[in-house]
Amino acid sequence: MNEIVPIMRIGETLLVSLQGDLDDEAVLRVEDQLSREVARTRTTGTLIDVSGLAVVDSFIARVLTRVVAMIRLLGSQAAVVGIQPAVAITLVELGVPMGHLHTALNAEQGMALLARLRDHGA
Repeated sequence: MNEIVPIMRIGETLLVSLQGDLDDEAVLRVEDQLSREVARTRTTGTLIDVSGLAVVDSFIARVLTRVVAMIRLLGSQAAVVGIQPAVAITLVELGVPMGHLHTALNAEQGMALLARLRDHGA
């Protein structure tokens, strides 16, 4: 399987930055790739940066919530960062359930959030 997005390891954290305009098939491949990488590396934190996505529709949002659940089941904390205001408004208006996601404004705040989650075992 070809790598869809680069996944970087920073200490005990995986960082994936989603870019451009991902179609549904690409989003599903990212989900598979990221869950496999979390299992393989056994990292304790995963940071998913969506600031580079051209569009976050309800399908992408559902897949994000699903991949976060998978990551947690694999023993890693997860945070989604970079949700733009217009995207947040759209997701709320569409009623996409994202309340259980840990989110932060940017990667720096996301890394701090992951450190807190690891410290508190949340």
